[in-house]
Amino acid sequence: MSTVIATIVGARPQFIKASVVSKKIKEYADLKEIIIHTGQHYDYGMSEVFFDELEIPHPDYNLNIGSGKQGEQTGKMLEKIESLLLELKPDLLVIYGDTNSTLAGALASAKLHIPIAHIEAGLRSFNKKMPEEINRIVADHCAEFLMAPTQTAVNNLKNEAISENKIFLTGDVMYDSALFFGKLSDTKSTICNTLNLENNNYILATVHRQENTDDNENLRIIFSAFIEISSQIPVILPLHPRTKKNLQRIGMNDFGNNLKIIDPVGYLDMIQLEKNAKLIATDSGGVQKEAYFYKVPCISLRTETEWVELVESGWNKIVPPKDINFVVEEIRKSLNFVQRDYQYFYGKGDAAGEIVEIISNRFIK
Repeated sequence: MSTVIATIVGARPQFIKASVVSKKIKEYADLKEIIIHTGQHYDYGMSEVFFDELEIPHPDYNLNIGSGKQGEQTGKMLEKIESLLLELKPDLLVIYGDTNSTLAGALASAKLHIPIAHIEAGLRSFNKKMPEEINRIVADHCAEFLMAPTQTAVNNLKNEAISENKIFLTGDVMYDSALFFGKLSDTKSTICNTLNLENNNYILATVHRQENTDDNENLRIIFSAFIEISSQIPVILPLHPRTKKNLQRIGMNDFGNNLKIIDPVGYLDMIQLEKNAKLIATDSGGVQKEAYFYKVPCISLRTETEWVELVESGWNKIVPPKDINFVVEEIRKSLNFVQRDYQYFYGKGDAAGEIVEIISNRFIK
């Protein structure tokens, strides 16, 4: 009889990371995976084209939760996930990262006494004002298998008195994804030609975190800094819908000629923009890491990061948006970045294999 694994995903990055694990699961005849999409993200990015273009498995179930307030959204997910798990009776639940889908999956499974494997366990910003921080802490303390991407993550879990026999240093599935989809992007994406971009001669920027988009002063400082630095080097910015809405709210709609605001792009196009940039400026945790995977320097428009090893190694710099001149000056300094030693903080691109091997050793007799 097969071991049944239920995988909970709800956001576009989670599907991308889960896809490399799903590929490995399929290599085991005694493992069967059921993919459950909560519907947390349901925008353009989750269309049929998304799955087909990236060769990602389609979900077996879509709960169609949609957006909402934190508690409302999580509560709806918890109710539907619990009902489905009671029906499916899986042997293991797999969750990723720190979204509300992650939290709801962890709570539902823990209350039903279904073992949980948390991939990307142990990440900490030490800022409990972030909803993601609460989600990841709760998920880790519910899980039986904590798949930590880095030694820093392992240390965080040990410091919270989590039993060491639950903690596994696996490497980061996001690096697996970056290698696989990076090659796919090279063959399928033409966005740099379409936008007439010169390799290593533009800044790629992304802004979407609530702490920046919902703070009028932060938003104004960030975009004013981008406008100023764009007189020196082009800045390309795929604009998140929430960011666009809030820019309109504060009356910012004139960005000059060299700050190129474009519509959100697909994952393969985003990879090409990342790989060929001279510098990346972002408030995204995932984009910080992808910058490192593709050996591009990065500044993080935040007050902290979960990926402390990138800051310590000098590839990433924390730049809080406290002043326009400060942000501009830090960007200018980073444009003169000198290539440093590249360390494999996140493994060698075989994390998915490590994770599925750990699962198979426990469940396949």
